Amino acid sequence: MTLTARPAAATARPARRSRLQLTASDRFVYVLAIPLVLILLIYIVVPMIATVFTSLENGGSVYQDFLTGNSRRALALSVGISLASVLTAGVLGTCLAVLLTRFDFPGRSVLKVFALLPLALPPLIGAMSFYYLYGTSGIIPRLLHEVTGIPAASMAFDGIAGVMLVHTLTMYPYFYLAVSAGLSGSDASLEEAAMNLGASRGRMWRTVLLPMLTPALVSGALLTFMVSMASFTAPQFYNVNTMTMRIVAAKTSGSYDLAAALSTVLSIVSILFLLLMRWYQNQRLTRSMSKGTPQSLRVVHGILPRLGAAVGSALIVLILSAPVASIVLLAFTVNGTWTTQIIPPEYTLQNFIDIFTEPQSLRPLLVSSQMSAVAMVASIVVGVLTAWVIARWKGKGAGVLDLMIMLPWALPGTVVGINIITAFASPTPFNLGQVFIGSLWILPLAYFIRFVPLVFRNAAASLAQIDPSVEEAAQNLGAGPLRTLRTITLPLMARGVIAGALLAFVQGFGEYVASVVIYPARFVPLSVEIYNRQYANDLGSAFAYGSLQVLAILVVLIVSEILEKPGIFRRRRSTRDATATDAATAA
Repeated sequence: MTLTARPAAATARPARRSRLQLTASDRFVYVLAIPLVLILLIYIVVPMIATVFTSLENGGSVYQDFLTGNSRRALALSVGISLASVLTAGVLGTCLAVLLTRFDFPGRSVLKVFALLPLALPPLIGAMSFYYLYGTSGIIPRLLHEVTGIPAASMAFDGIAGVMLVHTLTMYPYFYLAVSAGLSGSDASLEEAAMNLGASRGRMWRTVLLPMLTPALVSGALLTFMVSMASFTAPQFYNVNTMTMRIVAAKTSGSYDLAAALSTVLSIVSILFLLLMRWYQNQRLTRSMSKGTPQSLRVVHGILPRLGAAVGSALIVLILSAPVASIVLLAFTVNGTWTTQIIPPEYTLQNFIDIFTEPQSLRPLLVSSQMSAVAMVASIVVGVLTAWVIARWKGKGAGVLDLMIMLPWALPGTVVGINIITAFASPTPFNLGQVFIGSLWILPLAYFIRFVPLVFRNAAASLAQIDPSVEEAAQNLGAGPLRTLRTITLPLMARGVIAGALLAFVQGFGEYVASVVIYPARFVPLSVEIYNRQYANDLGSAFAYGSLQVLAILVVLIVSEILEKPGIFRRRRSTRDATATDAATAA
């Protein structure tokens, strides 16, 4: 017994020691994680905590407003609109995904392109386009009044109906993209088996396909609910008193404790919905256990069905393209000429000429582009390094870092703005002894906090496709962890990083919700300038700015689509894979 026990103990000790030994790569990961954790704590977690403490000043008396004042009604209205937006956007996005993935009809490829048009609409200019299309004095109600004689106001979308229209027609792509991917990758044999066993098509959809689409529907519901809770432009234009409207009103009136309380409650609701959706998804096993076969299209037969599909698709294209068309149309409007006419009577190029020739008009473009570029660079550094640290982290703790960097994605832009105001309203070592409020640096800080999750997720997706053995081979041949990261890993991640960086830049370029809370008076960003021009009845200039925003987003979408093609970076990637050993030897 003693002779056999000693060797076992002897072998156990070295095994325990080997597990405790850290390689140079492991030490580099942990050392690199220290500044990243500090950055995320200082600029994401600490501002949230500061907002909570600000709301608790005076014994937290401002929370009584939720029991007796307008805040309770605003919260109920925000949650109700968000849940209704999930329902309407989910129905529209899912039906459109089914139409485009399961049927073949004339114009299907064109409709696929137009289905993504709402993604090219910045929040502010998108809400404006819907307002001037379907609002009380919009183009569509005036046209219907001219044709039918019914008063335009009775056919216009106003109030909550207007907000729901904007949310539905701009947020359905979250469901459309997720459900389209789920349907395209579904197993046709499961559907055939259910039909062969006597299930009707409706029952097959209810018992087979919809459960399999649970992850896609949860993903779409999460994004739609979060974006709807954060919505500010649509309630602002349609004068609906949501939580975001209350937050901005409280901040504008100087009631920072009330603004902090409203932001805290809004954050809690958004995070609770996130946890609820994740819990629901984890309760259901939706993975197919079969190998699967390619899904074949359900071809529409007969002249009438194909004609109906073609007419329906043309109608959908018309509805989806109308907001973008209205932006372009109104961008050439002569200011002050559009009063009671259906469409503007006069047009000019002067709106664009003024933007690029007058220094005062050009300044908002420069402010937004420069501040977005600074935020993009910071997002690349922090997002890429955090993705790499989490992927190479051994042991517990990676999930906490993941939660910290993704937390801003669950927070409305107004909340992010209030968090920054409460945390950096006075000089601290974290803001280099400067007061950020009223300074130029507050804009790139807000854009960085809001959109670093975009770069992080794209970088993490690209990193997941890289075999760690490539890095190990380089390090075994003498390359240090830093050189391996710089010369091997980062070039292989280039496609995802560039796509995420472009998306972060264009989101910052059109950002309005956080900007309207924190922007300094001397440095007005483009989105705020658009609203100011619209408020001053300078519609032509406002929509000229907006058309430039739409153009920038379309360019980013096109570039991102090109980056998604397999051929791009393939040669460079294969070269990097083949020369990893050479790079390591040269090190």
